[in-house]
Amino acid sequence: MKKYVFLTGATGLLGRYLVRDLLLAGERVAILVRRTKKESPRQRLENLLQHWERELGHALPRPVCLEGDIGHDLLALDTVQLRWIAEHCDRVLHNAASITFDGDSRDGEPWRTNVDGTHNLLQICRELGLRQMHYVSTAYVCGERDTLVMEDDLNCGQTFRNAYEESKLQAEQIVRGADFLDHLTVYRPAVIAGDSQTGYTSTYHGLYMYLKLMAVLVRNLEPDADGMRQVPMRMNVGGDEPRNIVPVDWVSAVISHILCTPAAHDRTYHLTPHKAITTRQIIDYTGTYLNSGGVQYVGRDALDDDMTNSFEQSIYESTTMYDSYNATDPQLDTTNLRKFVSHLPCPPIDEEMIHLFMRFGDEDRWGKRRTPVAPVGQWAEELLLRSHEEDSGENGTPKYKSTAEANHEPCCLIGFDVLGPGGGQWYARLTDDGRLDWTVGLLDENSPVLQIESRDLTHLIHGNALALGELIERHLNTREVTVASDLAARLARALQRSARALRRSISDAPTMMAPANGEVVAGEVVESFATADDDVPL
Repeated sequence: MKKYVFLTGATGLLGRYLVRDLLLAGERVAILVRRTKKESPRQRLENLLQHWERELGHALPRPVCLEGDIGHDLLALDTVQLRWIAEHCDRVLHNAASITFDGDSRDGEPWRTNVDGTHNLLQICRELGLRQMHYVSTAYVCGERDTLVMEDDLNCGQTFRNAYEESKLQAEQIVRGADFLDHLTVYRPAVIAGDSQTGYTSTYHGLYMYLKLMAVLVRNLEPDADGMRQVPMRMNVGGDEPRNIVPVDWVSAVISHILCTPAAHDRTYHLTPHKAITTRQIIDYTGTYLNSGGVQYVGRDALDDDMTNSFEQSIYESTTMYDSYNATDPQLDTTNLRKFVSHLPCPPIDEEMIHLFMRFGDEDRWGKRRTPVAPVGQWAEELLLRSHEEDSGENGTPKYKSTAEANHEPCCLIGFDVLGPGGGQWYARLTDDGRLDWTVGLLDENSPVLQIESRDLTHLIHGNALALGELIERHLNTREVTVASDLAARLARALQRSARALRRSISDAPTMMAPANGEVVAGEVVESFATADDDVPL
C-alpha cells in the first residue's frame, strides 16, 4: 500500500518547493498547515499550489490538508485526524522551523518552533507508530568552529552565534535521541537563497536582505559623469571570506531525491556548495547590476561605530544580526552528498544568478508586491460531499475514517484524485445499493483511481450518462478492462444519482457562492452545472 509523506513547514520558502518536487515525483503528501487570521489552511495551500501550476503550465494533485500547529501538544490535531495519519502515513518530513536569531525567552521563538515543535511532532510519531523520519536541520548546528565539520559531528562543545543555531542543535539532539525511530535521515542545508532558474523567493532574509539594502540605498546616490554610482562604504571584512549559499530549488531537489531513494536513507547530508562565493564577489556582482562601485574592504574590526558615515550606518544597522557571520563560514564535509547525489551538482551562485536574484527583487518590489488570493471556482470537496449529503441526508463534512470503518460494508473502493484549483484526494465507498460514501485520502495504489482535473469535475458529475461512463472508464487506472467497464457504469450511475439530488437542492439557491472564511470562491452555481444532456469534454 502506497502511503503518504507527512510534511511540516510546507508554506515556508523551502517547504513550498518540497511540496512541488514531492508531488512531481509521484509521492502522496499530507501537510500540516496552520490557520492564519486571514486565510484558512486549505486556502494557504491552494495559493502555493496555483503558483506552481502557473509556472509549470499543468495541474498538480492536491495534498491532504490537516489543520494544526507545530507549537501545540499533539500538533493541535484531533483524535480522528491522528488516527488518519497513523493509517495513511509512513514517513515524516519535518521541515518546520523558525529562523529567529534573538531568543532570550525559552517560551518564545525560535525555541517554541524548533525545540518544542520538534518534541511535539516526535510525541505523535511515537504514539502513532511513525518510525521513519527525514529531518531538515541546518549546517550551522556546528556553531563557531574553524575546523572541518564532518557529517556525523553534532555536539562538540562549540559556541553559537545566536539562539537559532543553538535551538537547531537541541532539536537535532532530540530527534537523534528518539529511540523508537527505525530510520532517520538528516539534512543540513547552508544559507538558502532564491530559485536558481527564476530568482524567486518568498522571504527577504540572509543574502536577499543585503541585495535589497544595496538596491535601495545605491539607487539613492547621484551618478557621476560616467553614469556610475560611487558607493561610500567600507566593509569590516577582507573580501575573500567564503559564503556557503545554496539555491532553494537545488536544496529541495536533493532532499526529494534522497527521500525517494531508500538506499540513501539513515545518513546525514551537508547541503553546501562545491565552491563558496566570497563577500567581494557578492558586492562586485551587485555593482555590475546597479552600475556602481567604490566599496572598500578594510578588514575585520577596522571601523568603530563613530567612524562610519550615514550610508554605512544604514547598512550596518539593518544587518547587525549577521555580524557574527562576517569573519568565517564553516568548512563542511560532503562525503554522503557526493556519494548519493553526484548527479545533482549545486548550481554556483555566480554573477548571472546574483543578477537574477536582483531582477526578481525589483519585480517583487522587494517583498511589497501583493500576491492575490488564489481563486477557486468550486472546491471539489464541497461539491462531492454536498452531493453525498443531499443524496443520503448525511452531514457532508470531511471524513478522516479508518480503513476498517471504510471497509465494514460490502462495497467497491474507488480513489478520486482531483487535480488543479480546489481539488483534493478522496476514496469513495461504492455500496451495493449504489451510494457513495467519501473519505479523505487515497488507498492502495493498486486500487482503481479516477484522476481528473477540477475544471472537468462538475461536468463529470452532472454530464451525459454515456459520456460520463466513457470518461470514467478512460481515466480509471485499472488494467482489468471488464472491471473498468463495469465499475465505470456503476460509478456513473451513483454520481448522477447524487447529482440529481444536488440539483434539486440548489434550484432555488442564490446564483453566487458565498465565500468561505479566508477563501475565494468564484463563479455562479447554476451556470457552472451542466445539464443531464450536456456533452462532457473528453
